[in-house]
Amino acid sequence: MLHTPRLLKTGLALVLSLAAGGALAAVSPQQAEQLKTTLTPLGAERAGNAAGTIPAWDGGITQAPAGYVPGKHHIDPFAADKPLFTITKANLEQYKDQLSAGQIALFNSYPDTFQMPVYPSRRSGSAPQWLYDNTFKNATSAKLLEGGNGFSDAYGGVPFPIPKDGVEALWNHITRYRGIYVVRRASEAPVQRNGSFALVTAQQEGMFNYYRPGGQYADLKNILFYYLTFVKSPARLAGGATLVHETLDQIAEPRQAWIYDAGQRRVRRAPNLAYDTPIASSDGLRTADDTDLFNGSPDRYDWKLVGKKEIYIPYNNYKVSSPEVKYADLLMPGHLNPKHTRYELHRVWVVEGTLKAGSRHIYSKRVLFLDEDSWGAALVDQYDGRGQLWRVSMGYLKNFYDLPTTWSSLDVFHDLQARRYYVQNLDNEEQQTVDFSQPIPEDAYFMPSALRQRGTR
Repeated sequence: MLHTPRLLKTGLALVLSLAAGGALAAVSPQQAEQLKTTLTPLGAERAGNAAGTIPAWDGGITQAPAGYVPGKHHIDPFAADKPLFTITKANLEQYKDQLSAGQIALFNSYPDTFQMPVYPSRRSGSAPQWLYDNTFKNATSAKLLEGGNGFSDAYGGVPFPIPKDGVEALWNHITRYRGIYVVRRASEAPVQRNGSFALVTAQQEGMFNYYRPGGQYADLKNILFYYLTFVKSPARLAGGATLVHETLDQIAEPRQAWIYDAGQRRVRRAPNLAYDTPIASSDGLRTADDTDLFNGSPDRYDWKLVGKKEIYIPYNNYKVSSPEVKYADLLMPGHLNPKHTRYELHRVWVVEGTLKAGSRHIYSKRVLFLDEDSWGAALVDQYDGRGQLWRVSMGYLKNFYDLPTTWSSLDVFHDLQARRYYVQNLDNEEQQTVDFSQPIPEDAYFMPSALRQRGTR
């Protein structure tokens, strides 16, 4: 059940009085000290739950398993674990209080095949010490910009580890740590009702300006990160590229995007790559701001911090990205093959976004379930204009212990009405997975002028 987290209870009256007086959004030094005592360095509760089904946080994964080679597929540190039980349509009533509305809808949509194998809860989340140190500093300095359309005076860590409202929690998700420079070759695939799919494979590169070593907030110049992707296959799309400059305050300066057409060898602006613009490669199953389960400007929604809830979420999912699992076995009609998935009981922040009056979006409401140990979205329930549950997104989280950080091995987007789904970041059949070890390029590498030079079929 939902409850008011202990960290919101502490000093709540002081926080409300400061907010009412128009004071800065940062918490007091006394509140920030909780990040060294009752809270983890990123703002989760250190203690386990009363029932003992969620353990205390002990630092998470602090080193890679023996034999792991950076850039290669991860070795599962919990491979010996066995499921405690499996949730099915038959026993759904027993567990529904610890499921999201979207998960329940998946059981009802696919009663004979959708299952959730539940494993022991492992609080594997961890991050570098420098990120913990920056997060502690951010807690007493970070401030929301007007309307919550960005923040100031935070850098290189979680901006609001002790959040007071929904938009602060949302910014924690948007800016969570995923390395500094990332290179990955991966595939995406819309999966049709009968289970058929066609892969689009691309090389993806991201440079997270917010985490650039030696930087500070003033150095950002409103750029959170650069993202570049080159399509490798199929042949008819090969060589095409997309470049994104992701801005922090997208009201002051909208996201900038460019598309490279390999056939015409031409770079052009992509002015509408935001909000509910459909992504062509997803066969209409993903909007621009569905990427990463939520990204971009929060300005079209009113965001409410509902509280915390204990639910079963995808966690420590090393098997779904294992090179031993082939796409043909993983991608079933309706959903991923349950035998390769792993769910655990964890505490999540529940953040609800309701479309503002006068704003336009295909989703009238979005409910995000953010892992308390990493701020990554594990689940999102999306509602259509009639207020009916329409789409369900899942991030299959695991610890990328080569950094370390918690990120999703796969993102899966379900359309309950179309009975189709879309999978992003498939790399099981690739020789390597995410590579964090490449030298950090200069900003010029991510400029439109460089697109044509690099674009080849």
